[in-house]
Amino acid sequence: MTGASKGIGQRLALGLAQHGASVAVGYHNDAQGAAETVESITRDGGAAHAVQLDLASLDNCLTAVDEVAELFGRLDILVNNAARTRFGPIHETTEVDFDDVVNTVLKGPFFLSLRASEIMNTNGGGAIVNISSIAVEGIMPFHGAYTMAKGGLESMTRQMALDLAPAVRVNAVAPGATLTARNLRYSEGYSDDWSRVTPLGRVMMPGDYVGIVSFLTGDAAEMITGQIIYVDGGWSMLGLGPNMDAFDFSSDKL
Repeated sequence: MTGASKGIGQRLALGLAQHGASVAVGYHNDAQGAAETVESITRDGGAAHAVQLDLASLDNCLTAVDEVAELFGRLDILVNNAARTRFGPIHETTEVDFDDVVNTVLKGPFFLSLRASEIMNTNGGGAIVNISSIAVEGIMPFHGAYTMAKGGLESMTRQMALDLAPAVRVNAVAPGATLTARNLRYSEGYSDDWSRVTPLGRVMMPGDYVGIVSFLTGDAAEMITGQIIYVDGGWSMLGLGPNMDAFDFSSDKL
């Protein structure tokens, strides 16, 4: 599980552990958050281990996958959740911004998936789930490189579903607007802003994705691959975003 030190990834890690998975808690810089995720899992009787991961480094990606497989004795599931946003006016996108987003959202998951699938094949197969975004469907202002990279992730999902079949299934989950600490930094009224344009009347919570990811990685989904599944409270039916002109995206440049 990449990006499991906070937000959606942390909640997914906890949820998969509750469903019986041993979890490698991937993180980049937030060692404390990763340690808290591991502690929460082990406190409830599960197995977890923190793994530092730089998705921009091919060597690091391959080493991390091998480390996890050796640690747990096998590898059955990969969830490519980690992301960088770098939101803001598109003409203010720097090369650093672009590389950071594409490396995290697309390059890292590509090579992680290839290496993981090789190991899964030796165990009889496995499942990969990529975490995309409603931004691909809705095309929103200020999302620039993020939307393009997530669009690439969805194309990668379908391509790998074909290339890695029949042993490895590959699907994607596209979350809607989700109440996380990062999103609250953009706007204190984030929840209200997005609830008003979501048919089911509220923003998503990180726990809303546990069920679908657990399903897609389990035996009940053995004939499902190459799918992009939206979990967005019906938002993609309308695709009407809130006015983001007053959102503060300055924290994305840190």
